[in-house]
Amino acid sequence: MTVVTLPAGAVPLPTPLPGQLSLIVPVYRNEENVDELVAALHDLSDRLAGRLEVVLTIDGSPDRSGELLAAALPGFRFPCRLIFHSRNFGSFTAIRTGMEMASGEHLAVMAADLQEPPELVLRFFEILDAGDADVVFGRREGRDDGWVSTLLSNAFWGFYRRFVVSDVPVGGVDMFACSRRVRDEVLLIEEPNSSLIAQLFWVGFRRAFVGYTRRPRRAGTSGWSIARRLRYMLDSIFSFSDLPILLVLWLGIGGVALSILFALVIVVARLAGAIDEPGYATIVLLITFFGSLGLAVQGVIGSYLWRTFENTKRRPLRIVRRVLESDGR
Repeated sequence: MTVVTLPAGAVPLPTPLPGQLSLIVPVYRNEENVDELVAALHDLSDRLAGRLEVVLTIDGSPDRSGELLAAALPGFRFPCRLIFHSRNFGSFTAIRTGMEMASGEHLAVMAADLQEPPELVLRFFEILDAGDADVVFGRREGRDDGWVSTLLSNAFWGFYRRFVVSDVPVGGVDMFACSRRVRDEVLLIEEPNSSLIAQLFWVGFRRAFVGYTRRPRRAGTSGWSIARRLRYMLDSIFSFSDLPILLVLWLGIGGVALSILFALVIVVARLAGAIDEPGYATIVLLITFFGSLGLAVQGVIGSYLWRTFENTKRRPLRIVRRVLESDGR
């Protein structure tokens, strides 16, 4: 067994290997899942007859996930790269780093908490090997989460399908696999604050979907806080749709039309003697309404401007602190 530590500043990108299959696993707050994750990876490697390469990205995890995986690395029966980010850059960036460092002809992504069945990876690679598709998505058909989480998730994906990316499946997407050609096209998109899933739909290519039921989390707590979910929702919408701008535009047009109509009513009522003096309540309501509308407009425009500003900085999307590599022999 050979374990090599590569310098973070000059990590060589791997040479593509025909027939190799790469599995990318982002890791964040998964200390309690490490043993089960390692067992699942060995099982997948055995079932894929030694074709599997694993790329694990430790995305600034504050727990001992990275230490435990580094300790287990010499015992892996498959080639593996263990990549450490300098801090937490987000799960999609961690997946992107894994895609950069993967050498496989086909690549799949799996969550470290194993809430998506690992067996999906086998089905993904089967479809890609057969040449039936260039990218395969896991279509979530059921989930064993709390009713609040399920309700909010269904509401978001329903809205996203209706107004942003119509091809996204009803239950949303967490797992996917793709050919190296698709991977190359996605890596050309260097946008911070974006959605990797939406990018995969944006690049096109032939798609296939595999249904599955999301399993309950067996250990630990999810790193997807309410704030992270809200940020993901905003990035997914603002990066791929002008809908918020259009909604604000039509809201403004509607507000102007209502204001003109209201003004005509006031003038007629005043001429008819129905109004003796100005209404304090009316003035307050109008000021509140149009003041709030102005703030909403500024907020939406500001969100687009901020993302444009971020794209002009040209900062690296992530910083790699160190890389451990095992040949699995």
